[in-house]
Amino acid sequence: MTTPTRSAGPTEPKTRRQLPALVRASHPRQALAFAVATGVLVGLSTSETTGGRIAGAVLVAAAAVLVAQLIMGLVNDLLDVDLDRAAGVDDKPIAAGVLPSGNASFAVAVLLLLVIPLALQNGTSAGLFLLATLAVGYVHNRWLHRTMLSWVGWAATFALLSWFVCLSGFDRGAGGSAPLTWFTVLCAVLGVCVHFLTSLPDLVRDNTARVRHLPLRVALHTGATKLLVISSVLTLAVLATLVVQIISVGAIRE
Repeated sequence: MTTPTRSAGPTEPKTRRQLPALVRASHPRQALAFAVATGVLVGLSTSETTGGRIAGAVLVAAAAVLVAQLIMGLVNDLLDVDLDRAAGVDDKPIAAGVLPSGNASFAVAVLLLLVIPLALQNGTSAGLFLLATLAVGYVHNRWLHRTMLSWVGWAATFALLSWFVCLSGFDRGAGGSAPLTWFTVLCAVLGVCVHFLTSLPDLVRDNTARVRHLPLRVALHTGATKLLVISSVLTLAVLATLVVQIISVGAIRE
C-alpha cells in the first residue's frame, strides 16, 4: 500500500514570490536613484579631504537614503491599496494580493529600525533632517499626493535632503554646515520636476481613478508628450545648474 504523495500546496509558490514582491513594492529603482544622487552630491560638497573619508561619507549617506526611500515606497503602496484595487491595478504586489499588507508593514518596521542608526551615523543634525523626510513622505502619501498640492511633499523632501547633504559626513557627529539658500531652493525645484517625471507613466491610470494630482491637471491642458519634454528639459537644467554651482561656489555656508 503506497502513501499518496502530497502535492505542493497553493501557498508554496505564493510564499516563494514574497521576497521579489516585497522588493517591487518598495519601488527600488526610485530608491536607488535617490541614493545615488544623494551620494554624488555628498561627494561634491563634503569638506573631507582624504579619499577614504569621502568614500565613507558617500556610502553611509547613500545607504541611509536608500533605506528611507524603500520605506516610503512600501508606505505609499500600503496607503494606496484600496485605491489601486478599485482601479484594477494588477502590477502592485500589495493591491494584487501577492504580498499581504501585514508582511509589508512588518518590513517597514524592520527598515525603520535600520534607518535610524544609519541616518544618525551621518551626524546627529543630518540624521534628523533625513528622518524628517519620512514624516513628510507619510503626510504626502496619506493626504496630499492625490490633490493639486501633490508637489508640496516632493519640494519639502528635496529641501530637507539639501540640509542632509550639507550636514552629513561620516563620523562628523553633530557638525557640518548649513546649505546656501540657492542650494535648498534649487533642490526643492528639482523635487517638483522629479514629481512630474515620475507621475507621467501613470497618468492614464490616475485619470481613470480620478486622482487629480498637479501633473495630471497640467497634462490635461498640455498633453502628456509636451509635459514630458518640458519636465525633462527643466529637470536636466536644474541638475546641471546644481552641479556647476556646487563645483564653482560650493553648497555650504562658510
